Amino acid sequence: MNQSRRRFIKNSSALLAGAALTHTTFAGNFKTSVPVSGHLWIYASKYSPESGYDCTPVLETIFGDFKYAGIDGLELMEAILRHDDAVQKLLDLSGKYSVPVTGSSYGADMWNKSKHTQILDDVDLITQRLHQAGGKTFGISVGNAGRVKTEDELDAQAALLKDVWKVCKKNKIQPNLHNHTYEVENNMHDLKGTIARIPGIALGPDLNWLVRAGIDPVTFIQTYGHQMVYMHIRDQKADGKWTEAVGDGVINFTAIADALKKVNFKGRAAIELAFDAPPVNPIKDDWKKSRMYVRDTFSW
Repeated sequence: MNQSRRRFIKNSSALLAGAALTHTTFAGNFKTSVPVSGHLWIYASKYSPESGYDCTPVLETIFGDFKYAGIDGLELMEAILRHDDAVQKLLDLSGKYSVPVTGSSYGADMWNKSKHTQILDDVDLITQRLHQAGGKTFGISVGNAGRVKTEDELDAQAALLKDVWKVCKKNKIQPNLHNHTYEVENNMHDLKGTIARIPGIALGPDLNWLVRAGIDPVTFIQTYGHQMVYMHIRDQKADGKWTEAVGDGVINFTAIADALKKVNFKGRAAIELAFDAPPVNPIKDDWKKSRMYVRDTFSW
């Protein structure tokens, strides 16, 4: 997770012209609109990998920015929830700014069988606290081996994911399989390997990482949209560099919105900002512009 967020995995010069383990119960909660949260990566990216990009010190700034921008909720990263006082702090800030915690992302080397006990214990702690803080979604990244995973590693990964799903169910959290580039490179070897072993697994794709791996998001939605309960939205320029705000780049979100309507997507979404250079605008204004664009384009 960290490597793929800290650097470009792939610059796409050819961007799209059209750009349980099931989601039924969760998606049924939303009949007319899709709640749009924000993932806090842009704040966390300033903190060290050793800390897990723990941006706890600036949580109040994040809640304030989201309130200003009209973001429907906050998606955390797991490091925040490892603090014993995290739940109360999050509840206090949620109440103060009227911005709920809606979920968290999570990454671990699930392909590595020697780490399974440690990961499962950690997932149990994180999802318990996430539920207590009001969260509902849990976007899972399975870990980058730095190479194509073996069949045995994909077997181990799938076995742990099945156990993770049970823990999430116990803790009243809806998990989804979240991708960076490594899961969807090499003809989607990693993701297809998981889906082959767990055919109905709920998906929460990051549409921009799909682009960077050479995957057309529209085709992905047409193929896997019936399994999607969540997604991340981010934009980029024709040269592959990220834009400050969603809507400022070349990704064809109109085509993506149309594809989502055709598969009757009723899950949740999150805007995630990432910068390649210091932003020109205040971050809160980039959030607000992005939120308005998503509202206008997707009618959410």
